[in-house]
Amino acid sequence: MRVAPSAGKPAEAAMLVNVPRLVTAYYSDRPDPSVASQRVIFGTSGHRGSAFEKAFNEWHILAITQAICLYRVQKKIDGPLFLGMDTHALSAPALASALEVLAANGVDVMLSQGDEYTPTPVVSHAILTHNRGRSTGLADGIVVTPSHNPPHDGGFKYNPPNGGPAASTITDWIEARANQFLEAGLAGVKRILFEKALHASTTHRHDYLNTYVADLANVLDMDAIRGAKLNMGVDPLGGAGVHYWGPIAERYGLNIAVVNEAVDPTFRFMTVDWDGQIRMDPSSPYAMQRLIGLKDRFDIAFACDTDHDRHGIVTKSGGLLAPNHYLSVAILYLFQHRPKWPNGAAVGKTVVTTQMIDRVAAKLGRRLYEVPVGFKWFVEGLLDGSLAFGGEESAGASFVRQDGTVWTTDKDGIVPALLAAEITARMGRDPGEIYGDLTREFGEPLYDRVEAPATPDQKALLAKLSPQQMKLADLAGEPIQAVLTRAPGNGAAIGGLKVVTKTGWFAARPSGTENIYKIYAESFQDGEHLRRIVDEAQSIVSGALAAAPISGAGKVDPSLPLPPAPQTETEENA
Repeated sequence: MRVAPSAGKPAEAAMLVNVPRLVTAYYSDRPDPSVASQRVIFGTSGHRGSAFEKAFNEWHILAITQAICLYRVQKKIDGPLFLGMDTHALSAPALASALEVLAANGVDVMLSQGDEYTPTPVVSHAILTHNRGRSTGLADGIVVTPSHNPPHDGGFKYNPPNGGPAASTITDWIEARANQFLEAGLAGVKRILFEKALHASTTHRHDYLNTYVADLANVLDMDAIRGAKLNMGVDPLGGAGVHYWGPIAERYGLNIAVVNEAVDPTFRFMTVDWDGQIRMDPSSPYAMQRLIGLKDRFDIAFACDTDHDRHGIVTKSGGLLAPNHYLSVAILYLFQHRPKWPNGAAVGKTVVTTQMIDRVAAKLGRRLYEVPVGFKWFVEGLLDGSLAFGGEESAGASFVRQDGTVWTTDKDGIVPALLAAEITARMGRDPGEIYGDLTREFGEPLYDRVEAPATPDQKALLAKLSPQQMKLADLAGEPIQAVLTRAPGNGAAIGGLKVVTKTGWFAARPSGTENIYKIYAESFQDGEHLRRIVDEAQSIVSGALAAAPISGAGKVDPSLPLPPAPQTETEENA
């Protein structure tokens, strides 16, 4: 990974997005559905793109929202739709476009009281709170956010009544229907003027903030945090939770200093990420330079990304904790300090998350549930209590309430952040120090992720590899224990492969949004062993991809018929 000279430094004026031009492009530019990059494309977290590239424009949002309305009718989802947004420049315009369609379709929409920004986990919490004990009149939601993506991007994701990210069976249907609307010039899309939609009888206001904040004591030991009188710092990174931290501190009597309360769609206050872009990633040491520099002022500090579904933990002992390190500590702590959690509740992780979690789960005597990349794979387990915790290496996690019932089924950055304070309060040591204990017991793993170019054909081939195609005996000098193309936890295809040895592993999978593939690797030996794993992984994958034909394979054929609607919203997890 080549680090840009500007990485970790304050953003320069020339880097800042021109917001007026970006919003103008959103309204004035029309996508061409015959161009693959301008079609509606749902990745692991909704449709994302930039208006400058005709990948996130008003036509996209109108088409997607109408498709969601049709899906709701087909599945008889007739409760309220909770609609939230983050602080990206394109979020407010996209929310307005969505509301015009939702109101025209007679959907009861819950907008935030006072037009407050709404974090992703807060929308999930609202959906689940409304649906608790109901079998009819179920709610769902839309969050307008591209997560931690750069300021020029927009994002739009749908959460069905289970409160979590929609399964691929759902998003595939919505994507296909939305693209049909684009191809038809939006014929069939219902829409009314924004002012009329805003005052429609179906448009309501909801107090997202106080409802969520008041419930935090049911998932965290707020008394322990208050009693320890910790000095805490938080950087919202200009995101949707910027106004949540003050009410949290006030309600629970906590000493939380918000180090930056600015909301600016250019995000000019950020330090630049590794590649020279502005990116609000709380797991990046480059983007987190400001809070890292303040670590000695606080007993524990934390940050969240733009929609507050990812966390970053900064400790006095070790600075910014790698996500894999903190997830391991959180699991160790929670399963020993939540006596009401069911004995059979499992630990959830994705196939590219550290094997330190495997060792911690074994120490705790807990079942490990390993799934493909994407938080959607944890939804049903969190909902029914068979999972107590779900986490992924990209700093996304959620866990159940203290009584073992569901909290959120989407990633929650706020709760893991506050958990770091609970851990520090009750253990008398910060998570960085506790992770040191784990390394002394299990060894200190080294982790890396690399990217390499891949054509659409090669990406399609990588996603469909079988273990039989891999003629492997050893990896970096160790016998191979397993070659996986399906996740051990649920048997679902991982969209690539994972090769495991006693003290190391690698996983390779194609990107869902770019013409690249990614290799994730970990070694419990040393840096040289990790380098060998990565080098051999690249050689193995390159050899497999050499068989890919140079053709148009892998492109979407817009003439294909609309796929059938999913039979249930959870069949992908069955």
